[in-house]
Amino acid sequence: SDIYDVCIFLCYCFVRYKEIKDCKYNDDSHDIDDNSKSIFTYIWHNDMNLSAYYTDDLIEAGCDEAGRGCLAGPVVAAAVILDRGKNYPMLDDSKKLTEKQRKKLREIIMSEALAYGIGIVDNKEIDEINILNASFLAMHRAIEQLSIKPELLLIDGNRFNPFKDIKHQCVVGGDAKYQSIAAASILAKTTRDAMMEEYDLQYPKYN
Repeated sequence: SDIYDVCIFLCYCFVRYKEIKDCKYNDDSHDIDDNSKSIFTYIWHNDMNLSAYYTDDLIEAGCDEAGRGCLAGPVVAAAVILDRGKNYPMLDDSKKLTEKQRKKLREIIMSEALAYGIGIVDNKEIDEINILNASFLAMHRAIEQLSIKPELLLIDGNRFNPFKDIKHQCVVGGDAKYQSIAAASILAKTTRDAMMEEYDLQYPKYN
């Protein structure tokens, strides 16, 4: 019986592995490398999808920032309202994705999300109000850009300055739990990365 169960499990693993490799989201964005990751890693990553939403009936916007722990450059935040009628199986915390995956997902998010906004707070403002408040301000600026007013803000982290009359829910590690926050983390990071690459061209001596 134990041998039979093991055989069934292995068959399932190989079937799922083939499905994952053939998935349209994996053609360019997943970069499957058979030499560095096991079959089981891909099954775990793809079968443990992030939650699509926090509530059943509210318009939710996921919010996240990038650059809070960096020594140079701005802090960038994004807010994203995803289409509940669509599935985004490859969304994940931006830190867990490769650069190529992030860029591919950025295109998908910007073309398929119901609304998104990006907020930026530069180094001068950071020095004036501190990095924590700068992170909140960047999120506020991102939310202001949304073409659809959200009814609930899902915030990555444990603290947030309320935005107007919109309810919010802080979620520690939210970019690894909810798709909308993961989408926001991807937009924030790719936007900031592009800005830092441009700064590198302007100031090459800093490498």
